[in-house]
Amino acid sequence: MRMKTFLTGIVVGATAAYIFDQWQHRRLISSEQALQKAKEAFQQTGDITGSWIQTTVEMIEKNGLRYTVYRGGVTRPTDAYECLIDAKTGTIIEARKL
Repeated sequence: MRMKTFLTGIVVGATAAYIFDQWQHRRLISSEQALQKAKEAFQQTGDITGSWIQTTVEMIEKNGLRYTVYRGGVTRPTDAYECLIDAKTGTIIEARKL
């Protein structure tokens, strides 16, 4: 194999991987949007005094399914909750009391 052909293959492959990565991230909602959806869900059952979210996504497996999620949480006057929020839809996948 010629060196020029080999290097062209590497450049094309790296470019395709970069484009795919950018496309994948555009399909995700922002961490701020995910937090807002979680806060709206928690506000239906009581007041919220604070909230937080990690801005990086992580992969989890739950019940045999893989999810791309944001990890966040809300605090109330008497307790706090941590939740996993689907990064594609904003759906709360899991919430647990801290």
